[in-house]
Amino acid sequence: MQENWNNKHIVFFDGECGVCNFWVQWILERDKNDHFMFASLQSNFGQKFLSERNLETKQFNTMYLWKPKSYYLTKSQAVLKIANLLGGIYKLVAIGKIFPSFFRDKIYDKISENRMKLANQKCYLPTPHQRKKFIEI
Repeated sequence: MQENWNNKHIVFFDGECGVCNFWVQWILERDKNDHFMFASLQSNFGQKFLSERNLETKQFNTMYLWKPKSYYLTKSQAVLKIANLLGGIYKLVAIGKIFPSFFRDKIYDKISENRMKLANQKCYLPTPHQRKKFIEI
C-alpha cells in the first residue's frame, strides 16, 4: 500500500482534538484532486513517523505534512502548503508568507495551546471514499 503514499501528502494530526478533526474534515471536503491522506499522531504509523525523525512522541500539538521521500513540514509551513495544494481561492492563504515563519508559528502555537477549549471532540464519520484516505497501520 505504501506505493500509493509516495504520490500523496500525508497529514499527521492529533486524533483526540476536535479542532484538528474539524480541519481534517475541512481538507477532505476540499481535496478535489486527491492530494492528501491522513494519519493520527497517536496511531502506530504516526508514532513511527515521529520516532524515525526524533520528534516528540507524547505531545500532539503540531500538525505535520509529509511528502514521502521528499520532505515534511510543520505548523504554519504545513498550513500554507496544504492551502496551496488545495488550489483555487485557498492559494490566497499564501499571502501569509509575507510574515516570517517564527511569527506565523507563534500564532499557530497560540491556537494549538487553546485548541481543546476551542472545540469539543466531535464524532466525524467519513464517507467510504474518504475513509480510504486514512492510514491506520
